[in-house]
Amino acid sequence: MKKSAAAVDLFNLAKEAMAMSYSPYSGFPVGAAILSENGKVFSACNVENAAYPEGICAEAGAISAMVLAGERRIKDIYVMGNGDALVSPCGGCRQRIREFADEHTQVHICGPEGVRRSLNINELLPLSFGPEHLTPPSNKES
Repeated sequence: MKKSAAAVDLFNLAKEAMAMSYSPYSGFPVGAAILSENGKVFSACNVENAAYPEGICAEAGAISAMVLAGERRIKDIYVMGNGDALVSPCGGCRQRIREFADEHTQVHICGPEGVRRSLNINELLPLSFGPEHLTPPSNKES
């Protein structure tokens, strides 16, 4: 199967982001790259600190950059880490991705050699809770 140029670029962006990780405590670098619904691209790495484990996940950083740029929908997200096992997003990041996803959002779990598995958001986070579950606040005065 031939990879699209966008897929290769996002994979490479995630790999480049992973190489910039600041992970002196876990020794586990992670990179992420997002393609927004409007075709914009954002990437980030995990950043740890001495109050470990109070760091920032790569996915959270990329989502923050996307939101700062005015984007609100993830089309594809590539998450990359080392090791033989799948490096899937943590629970908190699954919920963060879900906030900006729809049923077509693809999550690509990668290792340095390539994409290991691709899932849609409903496969990654089944029976999820999202913004549509919240009742909008009423404008009634008490």
